[in-house]
Amino acid sequence: MENSRNKKEKVKLNSFKANVALKPTVADKTFNGLVTVFLSILLFVIAIPLWSTITLSFRPNDYIGNNLQGMFLVPWKWSNSAYKALLGNNGFILAFKNSLLILAGGVTSALFLTTPLAYVLSINSLPGRKFFNILIVIPYVFNVGMIPAYLLVTNIGLIDHLAAVFIPGAISTYNCLIMRSFFEGIPNELKESARIDGATEIQVLMRIILPLSKAIIMTIGLFYGVSFWNDFFHAMLYLNSNSLQPLPILLRNILMASGMNEYVEVNAFGDAPVAAIKAASVFLSAIPMVLAYPFIQKYFTKGTLLGSVKG
Repeated sequence: MENSRNKKEKVKLNSFKANVALKPTVADKTFNGLVTVFLSILLFVIAIPLWSTITLSFRPNDYIGNNLQGMFLVPWKWSNSAYKALLGNNGFILAFKNSLLILAGGVTSALFLTTPLAYVLSINSLPGRKFFNILIVIPYVFNVGMIPAYLLVTNIGLIDHLAAVFIPGAISTYNCLIMRSFFEGIPNELKESARIDGATEIQVLMRIILPLSKAIIMTIGLFYGVSFWNDFFHAMLYLNSNSLQPLPILLRNILMASGMNEYVEVNAFGDAPVAAIKAASVFLSAIPMVLAYPFIQKYFTKGTLLGSVKG
């Protein structure tokens, strides 16, 4: 009886200590309040322009009022004429398709080249490892410039090919270093055991490293995907044919044409309001990344943190 009573008293004492330890102090409450206020302000800063863009894209042609009133326009008064005009336009569909091809080809080629390079640089027994790591960092610090890059792309025959948008940037030094650090964090015992069993380095990479590296692969793939999806400079530089222009180029043409009162681009989308077409094109161009991010978010923090522990 005494033992059971002592155990109960110890449990109560431990629970009391835990409650006392977990009780927030005044400093904790102040800090949490400031963080809440800051995040609330940040939410409004992000949400208000986003909501303004959405309501502007659904604004009817006969709307009379200012932008502030338009943000509170009731949904049953919205009009989808801008989206009908965009989705019914062959130029927009073709540009969207080109962007998807660039995205798929860019992410695939970038991961195919970056992953083995990062793995090789992570091997401690690699002869000349320090030299190769320095060699990789040099282009990150010293940029060759636009003219040499353009001449190189021209000489290898990539002008007016979608590959010209993603092949020159298929290996990012920053992404490669993050992936290398992640591979360095994988225990060497796993690699050595596979090598002792007779596995080659390719087999170690394919059967040991890659199954354990889903987080970093998804994270780096997201980095590459956002970069290729939003890239308009390389497309403007290397793609001369209108049939190859991606979505960022078309969006740029729409914004510039409407801003300069040149209605050639805008009139091709029908009778929808110019402002609504601009907002709808911006919103539609962001949808693929918005849809992809929730599926990759659970890998994002883990991949970035583990890949940044070592430098």
